[in-house]
Amino acid sequence: MNLARQHATQIWMAGLDAVRAEGLVRREVVVDVDSLLIDGHEFHRSDFDRIILVGGGKAGAAMAVGLARAVGDWLPIVGWINVPEGTQCDLPGIRVHPARPAGVNEPTAEGVEGVLQMLQWVRSADSRDLCVALISGGGSALMPAPIPGVTLSDKLRVTRFLSAAGADITELNTVRKHLSIVKGGGLLRACRAGHLVTLVLSDVLGDSLDLIASGPTVLDMSTAREARTVLERFDPNRTLPSAVYAALEGQAASTADAENRCAKNSHNGVCPHTTIVIGNNAVAVDEAGVCAERLGYNHVMQSARTCEGNAEDVGRHLASMTMQMLRADPEDHRLDCLITGGEPVVKLAPVEVRGRGGRNQQLVLAAYQWLCQENLSSEQWQRICILSGGTDGEDGPTDAAGAFIDQKVHAKAIALKLDVAAALQRNDAYTFFAAAGGLLTTGPTGTNVCDVRVALVTR
Repeated sequence: MNLARQHATQIWMAGLDAVRAEGLVRREVVVDVDSLLIDGHEFHRSDFDRIILVGGGKAGAAMAVGLARAVGDWLPIVGWINVPEGTQCDLPGIRVHPARPAGVNEPTAEGVEGVLQMLQWVRSADSRDLCVALISGGGSALMPAPIPGVTLSDKLRVTRFLSAAGADITELNTVRKHLSIVKGGGLLRACRAGHLVTLVLSDVLGDSLDLIASGPTVLDMSTAREARTVLERFDPNRTLPSAVYAALEGQAASTADAENRCAKNSHNGVCPHTTIVIGNNAVAVDEAGVCAERLGYNHVMQSARTCEGNAEDVGRHLASMTMQMLRADPEDHRLDCLITGGEPVVKLAPVEVRGRGGRNQQLVLAAYQWLCQENLSSEQWQRICILSGGTDGEDGPTDAAGAFIDQKVHAKAIALKLDVAAALQRNDAYTFFAAAGGLLTTGPTGTNVCDVRVALVTR
């Protein structure tokens, strides 16, 4: 491993380690004799008999472990959470339920079963119960519960269609909330506990609480009309299931969609609730910057607050910035590092020609294509590295977190005569980087705060 790749990986891993879910939960949840302190909110043991734990997400298991270890024997903990297969663990009193296969971020019947169990737990709660919901990225797919008249298959078709068409997380979750009995505040409305505390690990840029895992414990401010507008924009020919359109049109045609929304989300009858964001993309980017500074790099950090657009455009911009750093006056900039965070989108190729890959791999491949046009010398290639990875350890339907490009990857791609343009066009970046040795593989990380990217230039 050359110095550029070594440092880029070290910086990226520092950002990842800063948002490991177990540590974040244990930092926020503290037992103090007869009180439980959660981010400054105090709960007295004399007011409660038990803690009911519910929720779901890619970081669900790690969050549950953190909570169980922080609470200890202060009060018994019971409940149910949905997690990806391969991340489940044994926790006394808590069912850590594998609700979907590893690497397949889509709803399943097992996920529906888990949500129904969660609803049973919160509906049977009373004023002597403290309910804690653990919510992290991936929760939308891990906590499916279609409304009457819409099947799980219908919802799956909608999700696949919108994702392939390039819909961003706001558009996607606006639709999903109105096709679910648990999203858009459904879990909160069902809860009868004395208090509901939600700990959120955010995978949504800007930390919009109603969008993270589609906001199961957050009162929803979107309308069915808005959801229908999203579908009409991406599916003007109405190829999606008629039951989906009928459900949204039925909701929108009610006396007044906005008025019904407000009535549905009235605080009357809703248990007291508190929502706390314990980690996000900015935390990861900041800590990566601390590591870069420790290694001696002049660095710039940026965590996006809104959707970044197409992954290919982000990759080309990252390559352009790398070239600017590479060509800067060495007397002014001996070492340089750009650290960014966000979550771009990829418009997928037709399924009959589509390969394998994810947004991070597509982004790095686009950056590589741009660099190949710059006629870099061998010495220049030796000095640079561009790396992009999903903090959850998953990038699309692959077993890689992302990819990187450096001198060795470039040399192997040249030797194998790999076709960059064809791989980009077919969304087949995984195959390209698997051959060239440029895959970033971490396995499940126990967190999920979007993507972190590192572009650096060494001496």
